[in-house]
Amino acid sequence: MPWTQRPPWVLIRSLRAIMASASEPQAKLDSIVKVIASNMIAEVSSIYVRLPDESLELFATEGLKKEAVHALRMNKGEGLVGLIADWGQPINLPDAQKHPSFSYKPETGEENYHSFLGVPIVRERRTIGVLTVQNKIERRYTTEEVEALETTAMVLAELIGSGAFAGAVSHAPGRRETSVTLKGTPLADGLALGHIALHEPRPVVLKFFADNIPAELKRLEDALERLKDDIRRHLEHEDSPQDSEHKAVLEAVQMLANDKGWARRMRDAVMAGLTAEAAVERVQQNMRTQLMKVGDDFWRERSHDIDDLSTRLLRTLQGQETHVERLPNDAILVARNMGAAELLSYDPRKLRGLVIEEGGATSHVSIVARSFNLAVLVQVPDVLSIADHGDPAILDAATGQFHVRPSLELIRAYADKARFRARRQARFSKLRHVQAITKDGERVLLNMNAGLTVDLPHLYQSGADGIGLYRTELQFMVASRFPKMEEQRKTYNRILDMAASRRVVFRSLDVGGDKVLPYLRRVKEENPALGWRAIRMSLDRPALFRTQARALMRAAAGRELSLMLPFIADVSELLGAKALIDKEVEHAKRHGHELPSEMRIGVMVEIPAILYQLDQILPLVDFISVGSNDLLQFLFAADRENERVARRFDPLHPSALKVLREIATKAIAHKTDFALCGEMAGRPVDAMALIGLGFRSISMAPASVGPIKAMVLSLDTQKLAETLNGLVDGNCPTIRRELTEFARKENIDI
Repeated sequence: MPWTQRPPWVLIRSLRAIMASASEPQAKLDSIVKVIASNMIAEVSSIYVRLPDESLELFATEGLKKEAVHALRMNKGEGLVGLIADWGQPINLPDAQKHPSFSYKPETGEENYHSFLGVPIVRERRTIGVLTVQNKIERRYTTEEVEALETTAMVLAELIGSGAFAGAVSHAPGRRETSVTLKGTPLADGLALGHIALHEPRPVVLKFFADNIPAELKRLEDALERLKDDIRRHLEHEDSPQDSEHKAVLEAVQMLANDKGWARRMRDAVMAGLTAEAAVERVQQNMRTQLMKVGDDFWRERSHDIDDLSTRLLRTLQGQETHVERLPNDAILVARNMGAAELLSYDPRKLRGLVIEEGGATSHVSIVARSFNLAVLVQVPDVLSIADHGDPAILDAATGQFHVRPSLELIRAYADKARFRARRQARFSKLRHVQAITKDGERVLLNMNAGLTVDLPHLYQSGADGIGLYRTELQFMVASRFPKMEEQRKTYNRILDMAASRRVVFRSLDVGGDKVLPYLRRVKEENPALGWRAIRMSLDRPALFRTQARALMRAAAGRELSLMLPFIADVSELLGAKALIDKEVEHAKRHGHELPSEMRIGVMVEIPAILYQLDQILPLVDFISVGSNDLLQFLFAADRENERVARRFDPLHPSALKVLREIATKAIAHKTDFALCGEMAGRPVDAMALIGLGFRSISMAPASVGPIKAMVLSLDTQKLAETLNGLVDGNCPTIRRELTEFARKENIDI
């Protein structure tokens, strides 16, 4: 009889009896595989445990040769078992021997078995083993059988991890005591020395099987209601400076919390005999597995949101409080994944850095982390299996290294580096109220880039002259739905209020490509960076663009409004956007709304085609701003997100500098304001080159304003321009070395 036709309590009673017995650990494992084989009507059932070197050892089997137990080892990624461990997903095959990854091991005697089902044994989101069943006949196991085996694997994970099989599982992965250096992908530069604070460690499920199903159902329902009430209460009492973003991410969480399908799956799991906690864990793992199969960044991000919500529900079930205030003053936050709402709950004054085992550059939490000015590393494999709460650590985001339990020598070396950086920052802080004027009297405007209201305090802390690029799309990215006009207006009004007399350049909605809005249907494109994004989407969806333009004009009533249009490739796109703006101006006049005191319309120069239309475009706009990140990647056909080619071409290549010089020359001839916003502006040598080409307004990350200002104050632009133009017109493949040497000779602070 298939397992799915047997009542759940059959397996539950058997496992309880085994664990309650006085048998040796190995005998318990042997009994468990027999019970699994019996309930699955399988001829083989086996348990493999992952060792510290990532290999997998056969720890127990029913059906394979007993002498293979503790003798058979599979290397990392070897065979179907290794594939399951690496992928963290089930494999269900009617004839395993035909699969290209099948690895035949004669010592097991498995040549007579064809059908194969294997599931990962996962604890704290890490695969610590694999559970398999096999049969001689060729058949595909049913969905119910897969789920049943996953439930059993979940139980095994906690039993193995809790030490229930100590002695048998002597090699199970554990935490290390030695110093370890891990590599990751930097998202924000910086250096942090401090102590590890584990981000709200996920509650451990200790009891899996329900004694009273109706009681467990009520516990689940009550916890769901408490969770919804808690989210609702937070939404109603958002009054912090960052409330608009915090509210947006909480609304996204609320949308998931009210999803009926999620609640129904958990109820079904309880009805099958699980406790409320085990039901949450099982549904979370199943949904996560399904979403990760999609292979899409957007859905992977949704799986992180589900993890976040499941953790919140588990804490609610277990009556746990959060510990966001119990941080050391030098905390380096370490997480598997976390939601943006949770990071916003931490006190940024106590945070020094953030390390995420998974995550990515486009995740919502990374947006907030950069706003907190944290050193950030993502995609740091196995960090939670190595790091402990309170461990000393060093996060070097410049090199992408995370040193856990560093040696005394390493701490001393980094302490010197940190003191040097601190002295430099203290010197830069003294320049906060000093204007950036070169030695020969040239005024250079140093603006900052921003995208959330939590960025605004950096405007005064950094001493920036204004906001040269406000990325309006970030408000849309953290929301669960398209923000209404009034919501947008309030956000833009707050930004202008906080900026006071300093100019803010708002970039109209720039989404598409790698910037996905969760509530808009995503169009699959072969090359999204060159696809339907930014102004192209705005012109095809004029209601979205007009809503934003209306909100900006209402917010700027009686004040200056600078609006920049991104990704313009043709004059017709500029004219189309201006026509929509004119309609909004007429709408405001008809309804008696106060208009901005001055409307400045500009474009971003980031598509090479626009370079040959500057004489047509410049008379039509009030300003232009070079988007160097996109312009240079398109100029060199080098994807800046691709590590293999991103650093292949230097921004200080003469061809790139000739393009920038031509833009500056054209803008000066047309008497049009021009600036540059991009990574170039935040690097002293690169910024020095821009000034030498004629740029007098550049925009950068807030942390770069101090170093760039120090460079400007020590600069003679006439000498620089003479040297630079000679180098640009020469035959050097890059002039970085020559410019650096020039700076050294002229005592320029770089």
